[in-house]
Amino acid sequence: MVALSWLIWLPLLCGALAWTVEKRFQGAGNWITLSGLIGMLLLVLYLGSLGESTLSWDWFARFNIHFALWFDGLALLMVVLTIGLAILALAVSWRDITLHQGFFHFNLMFSIAGIIGVFLAADLFLFFLFWEVMLLPMTALILIWGNENRRYAAIKFFIFTQASSLLMLVAIIALALEHQTQTGQLSFSLSALANLSLDSVLEWWLMLGFFIAFAVKLPMVPLHSWLPDAHTQAPTAGSVLLAGILLKTGAYGLIRIVLPLFPDASMQFAPIAVTLGVLSIIYGALMAYSQTDFKRLVAYSSISHMGFVLLALFSWREVAFQGAILTIVAHGISSAALFSMAGIIQHRIHSRELGDMGGMWANAPKMATVTLIFVMAGIGMPGLANFNGELLTLLGSYQTFPTHTIVAALGIIWSAVYGLHLFQRAFQGPMNTDISDLHGREVVYTSLLILALFYFGLQPHILLELSADTLNNLLEIAKEHRP
Repeated sequence: MVALSWLIWLPLLCGALAWTVEKRFQGAGNWITLSGLIGMLLLVLYLGSLGESTLSWDWFARFNIHFALWFDGLALLMVVLTIGLAILALAVSWRDITLHQGFFHFNLMFSIAGIIGVFLAADLFLFFLFWEVMLLPMTALILIWGNENRRYAAIKFFIFTQASSLLMLVAIIALALEHQTQTGQLSFSLSALANLSLDSVLEWWLMLGFFIAFAVKLPMVPLHSWLPDAHTQAPTAGSVLLAGILLKTGAYGLIRIVLPLFPDASMQFAPIAVTLGVLSIIYGALMAYSQTDFKRLVAYSSISHMGFVLLALFSWREVAFQGAILTIVAHGISSAALFSMAGIIQHRIHSRELGDMGGMWANAPKMATVTLIFVMAGIGMPGLANFNGELLTLLGSYQTFPTHTIVAALGIIWSAVYGLHLFQRAFQGPMNTDISDLHGREVVYTSLLILALFYFGLQPHILLELSADTLNNLLEIAKEHRP
C-alpha cells in the first residue's frame, strides 16, 4: 500500500518546508510542523482501520534489498504513540526555541521519520538505515539546542549508539550471508530470515549483536551511562522524544527481531537478560533517589522502568508479554509528561535543581496538581496506566523467575520513595522561588496527558488487542522451542 510510505515521506517534507518557510515568516514552522503531525495522525488511523498491510519495492536488487514496510497492530500502536509525543514535543518547545527555529523543526521531523521507519521496516537493511537516521537529528537537537554541557552529552550519545549499531550491522550482514549459504540467495527480509535453521553457536553470537544494540537504546545497566547526560542536556523536546519514543525502539527491536529470529539463544540467554533487567530496576531506582536535578532524576527512573520491560520479555510468558506492552506505552506517556513539567519549570526559574524549587504549590497549584498526577502514574498508582504494566510484568515473570521477580518488586517501592521525594522537594516546604502557574497551552496538553494515563489505566485491553497477533506469534515460538 503506497499510502504506508507517506508516514515516512510526510515528516521529511514537512520538516524541509518548515525550515524553508521559517526563514521568511517567523513562527510559521510551528504551524507547518503541527499540520504535518496532525495529517500523519489521521493517515495512520485510516491505515489502522484497514487492518494489516504491507509495502515492498525493489531497492538494491543485486543484493535482494527491498524498501519493505509492514504495518500491523503493534506498529499502529507505536506509530500513534510516536506522533502523539511528537505533538507534545512541539507544544513544549512552541515558544522556547528561538535559535534556528526552522532547522529545529527539520531535525524534529527528520527524527520522527527515522523512528517511524524503525517501527515499520520489514527488511533488516532498511531497519538499520532508519536506526541510523534516528541518530543524526537527535544528536543535532542535543548539540545545538541543549543546555550547558550539551557537546559532551551529544558526543557521548553518538558514540554509544554508533558503536552498538555497528555490532548490529555485522549481525545483519552475517545473517544475510547465512541465508545465502542455506538457500543460495542473499536476503534481508524479516519473514525469510525467520525460517532459517541456525547453528546454536552462530545463533548465540547473532542474537548477542542485536541484543547489545537494543540494550544500549533501552537502556540497560551497564550500557546506560549516556542516558542521564543526554536527558539532562537535551532541550525539553529532545527529552520528550528520548524518553517517550527512542527508548521504546530498543524494546521494539527485542520484540520484533531478537525473540522471533533467535528463540533458542534468547531462552538460553534469558537468566542473564533477566538479571540485567532486575539490576537496571534497582540501580535506576537508587540512583534516581540520589539526584538533585529534576531531569536527571526522571532519566534514572526511566532506566528502572525499562528494566521491567527486559524482565518481562525474557520471561517468555503471555502475561509478562502483555505487561511489557502496557509498560512501554505507559512509560512513554508518563516519562514524557514528567520531562515536559521539568521543562516548564526550567523555563520559568532557569534551573533544574530541586534545591532551587520548594513551596511552589502556593503560587502554582495547577502545576503542582498536574505534576502530582504524573508522579503517581510513575510510581504505579492503581487506575493509571503504569500500574497495569508493572502488575502484569510481575505476575507473568514470577512463573519463570520467582526470585528475580521478588527483587524487582522492590523497585516499585523505591519508585514511590524517589517520586514522592521529587514532589516534596519541588512543591512543598518553604517557598524558595516565585513562579507563575500553567497558562492555557500548557493546561491543554498536560490535561490530554492525564486523560491518556487514566484512559489506558482503565481500558488496557485496547493496547493488548492491538498487540495480540504479535504476542501470540511469540507464544507459538515459545511452545516450539521451550525445553
